[in-house]
Amino acid sequence: MATVKLTKENFIDEVMGAGVPVLIDFYADWCGPCKMLAPTLEALSEKREDIKICKINVDDEPELAGTFDISVIPTLVAMKDGGVLGKTQGVVTEDAILSLMGLK
Repeated sequence: MATVKLTKENFIDEVMGAGVPVLIDFYADWCGPCKMLAPTLEALSEKREDIKICKINVDDEPELAGTFDISVIPTLVAMKDGGVLGKTQGVVTEDAILSLMGLK
């Protein structure tokens, strides 16, 4: 499944109506650790059809970042059925992401 760029305009449709667990990556283009995490997220999005991976650029969407109290990037937020399953900060492994989502 391809990674989806989230905005305040498409957030509800893409996340709340997903039908599968959603992983949201809060990032910025200038963030070194965010760039380090990106290949892991891309690989996961290609391997797993049972999750949806989305990205929110905190510089472009400060309101969404504020809604989730994002103060450190990268931050990953796992959601299912509109609720937050968990949150993690920094560069993490694929196994840690799957555990966060309750899939490991």
